[in-house]
Amino acid sequence: MPMAFDDEFAPLYTVGQVAGMLGVQAPFLRRIDVEDVVRPARSDGGQRRYSRADIALVQRVSDMAGEGMTLAGIRRILELEAEVADLQRQLADAQRRGNAKGRSS
Repeated sequence: MPMAFDDEFAPLYTVGQVAGMLGVQAPFLRRIDVEDVVRPARSDGGQRRYSRADIALVQRVSDMAGEGMTLAGIRRILELEAEVADLQRQLADAQRRGNAKGRSS
């Protein structure tokens, strides 16, 4: 059975830990949450908890912000990337269904 720390989506890290790992300020992490750019999980006590996947995303956001992009612009880029990924999944599913239908005919 895999351990929680083996799961890249397990919310294990606190704001302070992530800030230290990435060299960002804790208020930056809170702001990107409030601005709906990166939404970490919450502990039972309501504290933010970040997964490794969240941390990688925070690093990307930090890099883009460092290049002068606004949080609204960054959020829009991430939304569009998610839409593209969803459309790619839909296309792949449709192609698989088409291939399966072609084989059964």
